Amino acid sequence: MDWLILSGILIAAYLIGSLPTGFIIVKQLKGIDIRTVGSGSTGATNVKRVLGTKFFIIVMLLDMLKGLLPLVALKYFNILPAMIPDIHILTIMAAILLIVGHSKSIYLGFTGGKSVATSVGVLFALSWQAALCAILLWILIVFITKYVSLGSIIAVLLTPLLMWLFDQPVSYIIFTLVSGLYVALYLHRDNIKKLLDGTENKTAFLGEKK
Repeated sequence: MDWLILSGILIAAYLIGSLPTGFIIVKQLKGIDIRTVGSGSTGATNVKRVLGTKFFIIVMLLDMLKGLLPLVALKYFNILPAMIPDIHILTIMAAILLIVGHSKSIYLGFTGGKSVATSVGVLFALSWQAALCAILLWILIVFITKYVSLGSIIAVLLTPLLMWLFDQPVSYIIFTLVSGLYVALYLHRDNIKKLLDGTENKTAFLGEKK
């Protein structure tokens, strides 16, 4: 029974993470596949190119909630199968699948977004203080440089340090380090290349794309 509970939790986490909010909203409002536009991502930044700032905010919040609510529920109800020694371990296992689900959605043939907003939601569930600092850092970098991708990369890579500063468990620090490398370096590899080449798109802060 414990194995069934564990399997159910992890499968549910992946399926929730896979929900393609940006894809659904653009498809319903514009009738197009967001993956054929701009960067090809289903995330909020690419949605902004099609629908503007209002839907950038909506999609970002929805994707954050995908990462936040399942983990809050898991920790609140303290569902802990016997083979898992600590609720923090189970939370991290579910968090990994939420993040992977967003970038490799089963509903979209294992394509998706960059998992930044979902990662922020996960971070809020683990440490709201670290999450708030990461968001403020992202805002500052995007405001100064006009590069959303650069703000995301730096903020994500600094989350392990923020976890350490706020005295979070070692398991959380290791998780944010590994997930940060996945999100920042692997999922943003094309953005990094464009940043180095000087071809990355600049975006007016919370305005329309320049």
